[in-house]
Amino acid sequence: MKKQMINRDWIATARTLSEALPYLQRYTGAIVVIKFGGHAMGDQEQMQSFARDIVLMNQVGLHPVIVHGGGPMINELLGKLDIKSEFVGGKRVTDEATMEVVEMVLSGLVNKRIVQAINGQGGRAVGISGKDANMMVCDPVDPALGLVGHPVEVTPDVIHQMHGHGIIPVVAPLGAGRDGETFNVNGDTAAGAIAAALKADRLLLLTDVAGVKDESGEVVTQLSPEQVKDLTEKGVIAGGMIPKTETALDAISGGVRAVVILDGRAPNACLLELFTDHGAGSLIRDVPR
Repeated sequence: MKKQMINRDWIATARTLSEALPYLQRYTGAIVVIKFGGHAMGDQEQMQSFARDIVLMNQVGLHPVIVHGGGPMINELLGKLDIKSEFVGGKRVTDEATMEVVEMVLSGLVNKRIVQAINGQGGRAVGISGKDANMMVCDPVDPALGLVGHPVEVTPDVIHQMHGHGIIPVVAPLGAGRDGETFNVNGDTAAGAIAAALKADRLLLLTDVAGVKDESGEVVTQLSPEQVKDLTEKGVIAGGMIPKTETALDAISGGVRAVVILDGRAPNACLLELFTDHGAGSLIRDVPR
């Protein structure tokens, strides 16, 4: 009986691989930008699972680009250093002392953890930030917020070069100012701007919720930009989901083929979205797939 169960498991695995073939062919050579954040970043098992998925994607011919956040880690170190934060309109004022901590955590601690996890699964990942090669030039979002930036020029040549050598870029959301400043950039915003500059096939925004929900609380699997705007005007899309859907709409208008908002805590979420009929989360695009 046990042997029969094992055989059934292997048969199911083989069937899954076979059914994935059209999707593997569909995405060969495609650029997929993945915003990695939320609780999955702090969970070692979920980090390893994410890293395996990224290596598999790269192995079958996709060109993944990882853009990450790191808010909880920044908060933790600021607390240890007794650096107090002020907030304007719910956003942290980033002075020079805070910016030093932000860069230390994003470009150092968080970035290298992700790089190490991917390399540990057999991939070739290299960590960079938006400052490197002036990839992401920013203007201040609001003078009252200090060194919080919004990307105005994104030149992703360095990412193309890395992909050409089989390297997986892991990007910290920091930008360069026009006068030599370093800017802290929202992770979703950075991912959307980079995806648009790359004309990516997919932007995957991994978060801690299952996707965009409708009036009844059910996840909507496919939406057009018009539907997103309508749900926002009705107040159905609210709170923390608004910046994510705004990032999605900006990315699509910038040339990204489709954006998916999905739960990064779900096992193999990226693979489910890209390589199965089932998909995962909420897909936003002009023309439904």
